[in-house]
Amino acid sequence: MNAVLQSLQQSLGPLRGHGKALAAPALVMLVLAMLVLPLPPWLLDTFFTLNIGIALTVMMVAAYMRRALDFAVFPTVLLLTTLLRLSLNVASTRVVLMEGHTGPGAAGAVIEAFGTFLIGGNFAVGLIVFLILVVINFVVITKGAERIAEVGARFTLDAMPGKQMAIDADLNAGLIDQAEAKRRRAEVAEEADFFGNMDGASKFVRGDAIAGILILLINIVGGFAIGMLQHGLSLEDAARSYITLSVGDALVAQVPALLISVAAAMVVSRVGKEEDLGQQIVSQMLASPKVLGVTAAVLAVLGSIPGMPNLVFLGFAALVGSVAYWIVRERRRAVAQEQATQQAAQAPTETEATWDDLQPVDLLGLELGYRLIALVDRTRRGDLLTRIKGVRKKFAQEVGFLPPPVHVRDNLELKPNGYRITLRGVVVGEGEVMPGQFLAINPGHISTPLLGQPTADPAFGLPATWIDERQRENAQMAGYTVVDAETVLATHLSHLMQVHAAKLLSRTEVQELVEHVRKRAPKLIEEVIPTMVPIGVFQKVLQLLLEESVHIRDMRTIIETLAEHAGQTQDPIELARRVRQALAPAIVQQIYGPVQELEVIAIEPGLERLLTQALGGQGMSALDPGVADMLTQSAAQVAARQEENGVPAVLLVPDAIRQAIARLLRRAAPRLQVLAHSEIPDTHTIRIGPIIGEPA
Repeated sequence: MNAVLQSLQQSLGPLRGHGKALAAPALVMLVLAMLVLPLPPWLLDTFFTLNIGIALTVMMVAAYMRRALDFAVFPTVLLLTTLLRLSLNVASTRVVLMEGHTGPGAAGAVIEAFGTFLIGGNFAVGLIVFLILVVINFVVITKGAERIAEVGARFTLDAMPGKQMAIDADLNAGLIDQAEAKRRRAEVAEEADFFGNMDGASKFVRGDAIAGILILLINIVGGFAIGMLQHGLSLEDAARSYITLSVGDALVAQVPALLISVAAAMVVSRVGKEEDLGQQIVSQMLASPKVLGVTAAVLAVLGSIPGMPNLVFLGFAALVGSVAYWIVRERRRAVAQEQATQQAAQAPTETEATWDDLQPVDLLGLELGYRLIALVDRTRRGDLLTRIKGVRKKFAQEVGFLPPPVHVRDNLELKPNGYRITLRGVVVGEGEVMPGQFLAINPGHISTPLLGQPTADPAFGLPATWIDERQRENAQMAGYTVVDAETVLATHLSHLMQVHAAKLLSRTEVQELVEHVRKRAPKLIEEVIPTMVPIGVFQKVLQLLLEESVHIRDMRTIIETLAEHAGQTQDPIELARRVRQALAPAIVQQIYGPVQELEVIAIEPGLERLLTQALGGQGMSALDPGVADMLTQSAAQVAARQEENGVPAVLLVPDAIRQAIARLLRRAAPRLQVLAHSEIPDTHTIRIGPIIGEPA
């Protein structure tokens, strides 16, 4: 028996897979069949019940979804349910006009129930109820949902460029990877498609309401004509039969139409992505017990007025007041529990001092003000720790070694919204962020003002403004780069890690880097480190490269170059110079990208000869202070002009003075790259741009 069941399941397995794909075509064929073929009353009852059940299901899905894209198929569902209702109207109209003379039960039990039981058999009441439902559906719900869908589609399409820029900013900052960026871009496109489709699909509901009125009128007029002219019914009998059936038919179609309209309105009016509609209503309307207390007081006053329904008003006043009291009590209990937990954690312990009390200095630390603690609290949906993991991962992929972990802790001495980034216990960066708000960063060419708190981007110093959620889309449409507080902090951390990469490469990181390379090239490591190059020299060479923003991802080339020249010298500066020459193609590509012609900054030949004579020995004692001051100021000005023009700021100098010039200009122009003539690959050409020291 089991073998037979397994064989049957295997044979029906492919059919189950095709069942979902055939659902929509089968429904369309069913609709077409109802439009053409006459249906018996019992089958009409079945389809009317199915129609009401589908409408209830759609409304429940709309009520429990958390975001609009959770019900992305809704425009298509709207079309199919509208077709189903209209086809049922056609089928029921056929039965009403053909069999209506036999009595109210001619079109099935469902229509009879709606035409007799629900409205007491009074067709005048039924007409009024139907008209009221049409007004509610057509004028109130459908009209409002249509307007919301139209505005939502327009703003969603307008905000697409800003959202794409925000995704690119997160990707460039290392907060997300390529897969996550691709998913977010697809979500933005799906959201735009959804609201665009909803703008058009809302016309289905509007047309359905109009069709319901026309079908009712056609049924009444046609019923009178057929009943009185063909079947010889009196005016009263024709009215009793055909109007009752027509009103019942209209009501049985209008009820699911109203449910679908409500579902459409809930879908397009959704705000927020973390809670469903019921959770949002409860959490936001019951957020303030003061509001509930005032409401209870007003109801109590109204209930005390003579002539008012006192019992009802006072009963509701007591109910609302009880809810307000319960909320206050629960919040006080939660605060008391939190304070007790903190006191227990801070309780002093009478123990002897041990070596465990000596805490080592964090290599890389992040200190937060007390209002920023929520950013690292996962119970409050804080994802700063996840962002920091992404920053470390991107740093390792780009620079070439895994940075030390970031030790995050609170610091009550900071401002509530302040933070501080430390390196070996020394502060290297600090700033303030506003949790729950967004930083709109001006790339430099936007003049549209924003309402908010003006500030500057802590990472790069660009002008920016802290704004709230309501202005986010407007800022993105204006061209601002809009990021949340976690992204601001993570970007600042990433920037400082890039700047201080050499200091982050401690002996521990070097040992781990060597072990990592040993797994892929064991013979190379065994031959060179520490046999030919001591670990201390190797660390110093890597730090010299990182000080000038040279990535050390190509560790095989670095170690092979050290092996080639370690027998001649153990000077880290000379070895770093040799490694730079070996890494020249990668250095040039890192600065310029995939271009063949390189625009560089040059030094006036006379000044270059003077610098060569003074700095040829890698020292600066022979350089005149006035010349050094003029050189640093001119280099900083030229580098700033190059960056404004969108061109990399690169100074080309002779090999003998490259190291000294780079060290001299590092503080005045930190973004200026200094390359030697030997570091230009043979595959590239150079074009001389600005010249330092040239007479104006």
